[in-house]
Amino acid sequence: MDVYVTLGPDQESASSVAAAAEDAGFDGVSWGEHLFFHGATPNAFVALAAAAGATARIRLLTSVVILPLYPAALAAKLAATLDRVSNGRLDLGVGVGGEYPAEFEAAGVDVRTRGRRSDEALEVLRRLFAGTPVYFDGDFTRIRGEALQPPPVQRPGPPVWLGGRRPAAMRRAGRFADVWFPYMYSPEQLAESLAQVRAEAERAGRDPAAVRGAVFCWGGVDDADGARSRREVVDTVSGVYQQDFDRLADRYLLHGTPDDVAARIREYRDAGAETLVFSPVGDGRRRDEIVATFGDGVLPRVR
Repeated sequence: MDVYVTLGPDQESASSVAAAAEDAGFDGVSWGEHLFFHGATPNAFVALAAAAGATARIRLLTSVVILPLYPAALAAKLAATLDRVSNGRLDLGVGVGGEYPAEFEAAGVDVRTRGRRSDEALEVLRRLFAGTPVYFDGDFTRIRGEALQPPPVQRPGPPVWLGGRRPAAMRRAGRFADVWFPYMYSPEQLAESLAQVRAEAERAGRDPAAVRGAVFCWGGVDDADGARSRREVVDTVSGVYQQDFDRLADRYLLHGTPDDVAARIREYRDAGAETLVFSPVGDGRRRDEIVATFGDGVLPRVR
């Protein structure tokens, strides 16, 4: 099982944190984005470009870019450039957003169009990544014979990661996703929904096995005090999402000793997740401690 780690809230340390993650044996780093949200958020493309310059091996995942906030051709250009500067290490995670409508209003995008914009943009990305002239006349994008140059290093393009649990999101993932990765999912939900996404892929004329499973989990770990780990995770996630996560922690969040956390991750692996995106709680020294404990005590148990 591959394990990625999020880069955390401190944007100034993106390079050093990414380098440390590579040295610790993680398979990738990830960073999400919002234009506006509860707390500081970076631009994922820019932040991961800094991480690319400090690393040589690990994958770089946008988790996620809110695709409908971008003109489709601009998103393609940013993704292709990041894939170039990282020598083909980009995983392009995208989502439709909508949980914070104010950022759509600020960007001049009608939040009600986010699904249609995303579907169209994913088709545009696929065509532009080929590097050949594209003719496209859609509701939101018009391209008349232009080619994206230079194209991405990866062919036919960076792997596309999609999440979402609603029927429209499942259909979208079936049509476009190389990897489907939900968050706030139990292993049981993951197994059931991954089967649904693969069925949608088959209906779209794709090989259902081409859609790989992954999962995004907030979490923490403590060598000696599993209860402390649970408190830290609940407090952090409750603050981020502005609701009490105490009753949901055992279902959706990783916490406990290294043995506890590794056992839960193996449940996700058995449910079909080939990659875990681990988002450690805390900041500063405490976050570094959690990442180090995870690297030493959990990673070897889930490979």
